[in-house]
Amino acid sequence: MPETRTAPLTVGFDLDMTLLDTRPGIHATYLALAAETGVRIDADLVVTRLGPPLLDEIRNWFPEDEVERAATRYRELYRDLAFAPTVALPGAHAAVEAVRDHGGRVAVITGKYEPNARLHLEHAGLHADALVGDLWAETKGEALREYGASVYVGDHLGDIRGARHADAVAVCVATGPYSADELRAAGADVVLADLTGFPAWLDAHLAG
Repeated sequence: MPETRTAPLTVGFDLDMTLLDTRPGIHATYLALAAETGVRIDADLVVTRLGPPLLDEIRNWFPEDEVERAATRYRELYRDLAFAPTVALPGAHAAVEAVRDHGGRVAVITGKYEPNARLHLEHAGLHADALVGDLWAETKGEALREYGASVYVGDHLGDIRGARHADAVAVCVATGPYSADELRAAGADVVLADLTGFPAWLDAHLAG
């Protein structure tokens, strides 16, 4: 059966490692934070596990009473170091346009600090009808529900949890820290190698 909608089609997208390869900028920012604070941070390790909130990662390297201050400084350094090396992942622009071709809206729901997420989208030339940052797993689901998203596209197990919380179709791309098999095992409804396959999937999904 074709999908029945009483509201305009809204598709949610995660940002890091779904729409954008933010690893080079994140890596550079953590190295700068380490150099400035004298705290050892394994930036190579950090970029293999993107997805959870920034504070969770910062806690791996800083004592609790320094976490908020370190996170604030990270966000400041990020603006100087992270945008230039970040590139759109294969199919990102086409995936966004595919939603619009169906008269739909694009909502970027991300764990990234929202002002920096907005700058990322501007730098990459990606337009979102809605953007909400600083969310993770079920809190992403709350935002998806608020915007009436029927599909959420992500790369992380937390994105599957968010989609489930919103009763949205969980579409996952294997461009992040998890393999296609791991995403399927975690309950993704659809697994794509990357976003290049999303327009054809969306066409078929909406056609039933």
